[in-house]
Amino acid sequence: MQRLVSIALICAMPAAGAMAQAPQSGGQDSDLILAADVVPQPDAEPATGDGTEAEPAAEAEGAAEEEEEGLRIVDASDIALDDLLWVSRIVAVLADTPNDPAFIEQVRRIEARPADFIERDVVVITDTDRNSGSELRTRLRARGFMLAFIEKDGNIAQRRPSPRSAREINAIIDRSPLRRQEMLEQRPSGR
Repeated sequence: MQRLVSIALICAMPAAGAMAQAPQSGGQDSDLILAADVVPQPDAEPATGDGTEAEPAAEAEGAAEEEEEGLRIVDASDIALDDLLWVSRIVAVLADTPNDPAFIEQVRRIEARPADFIERDVVVITDTDRNSGSELRTRLRARGFMLAFIEKDGNIAQRRPSPRSAREINAIIDRSPLRRQEMLEQRPSGR
């Protein structure tokens, strides 16, 4: 019986018992396995290719939820501002270099009180490359260190030329009309 093999010979066995060896025929290496001889094992976990087994879907979803619960600090090149519109507030921390003392101090202050920022739906976006051309840098036209606050509606609320404490940042956020409305909806007075 002839076999049509559309995939090249496979030289490695990713999981024990997942593939059968090709029968030896005149001078071929017995270690080579044909793709047509692959026998899937219904009980076997899929391999990831690095020798470990893939995470079950439930564990992967749980890990994603845990990430979302923490303070999100992302690089400006990894995010589109429109994706955050009406979802999150942005605290933008920009500098010309990651070694800028003001930048280092500001990030340290934010990381010291993550719960305050999580409660206010804040995503911290950083940009430390003056030539990055990121959407954030272009919109804010930053020169040197800058701390900026962008509301959920996309409006730039304030810009600051020096680091601020987490308490000051949260006070600025709490004075915005959108945040005040959120606080009233979360904790209506008289209840």
